[in-house]
Amino acid sequence: MTDAQETAADTSLRTTGGAPPEDDGSSAAGAPIPLLEPREGIPPVVADDAALADMIARLAAGSGPLAVDAERASGYRYGQRAYLVQLRRQGAGTALIDPVACPDLSGLGEALSGVEWVLHAATQDLPCLREIGMVPERLFDTELAGRLAGFPRVGLGAMVESVLGYVLEKGHSAVDWSTRPLPEPWLRYAALDVELLVDLRDALEKELDRQGKLEWAHEEFDAIATAPPPEPRKDPWRRTSGMHKVRRRRQLAVVREMWETRDRIAQRRDVSPGKVLSDTAIVEAALAVPAGTHVLATLNGFGHRMGRRQLEQWQAAVERAKALTESQLPQQGQSVAGPPPPRAWADKDPVAAARLSAARTAVTALAERLAMPQENLITPDTVRRICWEPPKTVDAESVAAALAGYGARPWQVAQVTPVLVDALSVPE
Repeated sequence: MTDAQETAADTSLRTTGGAPPEDDGSSAAGAPIPLLEPREGIPPVVADDAALADMIARLAAGSGPLAVDAERASGYRYGQRAYLVQLRRQGAGTALIDPVACPDLSGLGEALSGVEWVLHAATQDLPCLREIGMVPERLFDTELAGRLAGFPRVGLGAMVESVLGYVLEKGHSAVDWSTRPLPEPWLRYAALDVELLVDLRDALEKELDRQGKLEWAHEEFDAIATAPPPEPRKDPWRRTSGMHKVRRRRQLAVVREMWETRDRIAQRRDVSPGKVLSDTAIVEAALAVPAGTHVLATLNGFGHRMGRRQLEQWQAAVERAKALTESQLPQQGQSVAGPPPPRAWADKDPVAAARLSAARTAVTALAERLAMPQENLITPDTVRRICWEPPKTVDAESVAAALAGYGARPWQVAQVTPVLVDALSVPE
């Protein structure tokens, strides 16, 4: 009996009149079943080496895939570290781990070598899991599986409801998970997030197989599991909200100085940068380039609640920007590798613009036939790059090689190559 079947059979977890889901993903009464309690109750949080060793042994003795989830404190703490890790495996039950108290979980990966990990939106959780030594060899991403299978809504709650017929309570998704001790309702929510994850995986695997897309999914999952950590973002200060208002290089320098000052303070305090100073305040200061703290204090975000020392530190950042020479000022636009923005193509290269239009139309139509989002069929960036600089000889072999060179998976190359050959052959 699977986790889903056991849960459905437990009437204490169902509303009055509820019933196990039918094959179409809904209950016999036509309404989804609220999932209110983990089957074995809320497990104690693992917070010391002895409990961690016991939990790892229990999971290693289990069977089947390992459901994995992590909770971060986005908006509260600096960075994206994990503050709770949830695991579940058949025969072992659910485990909740405090990665602050147990910061090295590499032993878990060693004990479960070769076991498939099941995550929802894996690319969101893998960076923080990697920081604590959790690196999967194999994985199954239920969100990506839902996209490939053509589900219109692919959030975990929506998928569990539409596929398995259960409702997950999502009221604690944005809480401060760095809180200690974690309140019981939050732990219940966290445990329920992995309660049916393997069942969701099994159902999606069957659906992908039915649609002939299972091998495509495996290629995608392998690409995620083997991808190297992303490179640090260049000039992250340029992503400050409201940057489109900042036109002059001196003003850009103010944004950079204030952003970097804020980042250092946030890292030292271990708080979200937005709690130190808002993006709106940074942009206001950049536009004004204030002459002193008396002017800075009048700007939005630097009101009467800000102390004199704080005003002085922000004004010091402004003064550093004002003292830069012309050659030290940041450039207006960030240098970007690859083709120019599509809106400029008609002027720069009308033939390339025609190729891009034909390619976008063809790829969109193919994605609709395959019932999946276009960006999962092939990334828009890949389409732009091959249309801007197509192979010298456009044929199936050269286009396939170009797609593979841009990182397209074999299934993507096989599906997209024929339509791109036609699109790239648009008469000049």
